[in-house]
Amino acid sequence: MDTRLPFKISALIFTHNAHGQQLLIKRKKAPNCGCWSPIGGKLDMPAGESPYECARRETEEEIGLVLDDGDLHCFGYISEKSYEGAGHWLMFLFECRKVVNDLPIAIDEGHFKFFERAAIDELPIPETDRTLLWPYYDQYKERFIGLRANCDPSGQLEIAEELKI
Repeated sequence: MDTRLPFKISALIFTHNAHGQQLLIKRKKAPNCGCWSPIGGKLDMPAGESPYECARRETEEEIGLVLDDGDLHCFGYISEKSYEGAGHWLMFLFECRKVVNDLPIAIDEGHFKFFERAAIDELPIPETDRTLLWPYYDQYKERFIGLRANCDPSGQLEIAEELKI
């Protein structure tokens, strides 16, 4: 495995409507093209953007919702080594405390839809979202979890819990 792959830092924001349905985007771009995912994106590292700043910016850019830090709960992080053999990711996970009742308009990155939580497991989602992201969201969205995952495509997914609160 090549450990010299690029490292990217991102924020994922879990948003929902008043009925508790999750808002997901069907991505038209890599990574995860063709899959349903929570909204989010990469930190602007040259600008010194923090994970909270990134979460607020991405939420406003993608769905037009303006947030304050108090509208976000950082419930964990996942460090994925060798994701799709293309790079390493450090993802900060945020639960949005502000509801989104109107379906946002489609953007160049994809279109949106609300889903009941149980239905998400049946959707085309990234495999690491199926085994890592959603199960830990279900268990820790009100608390905090730190995870490390070796996603080397030539081996079995290895997951280590680094921190639980």
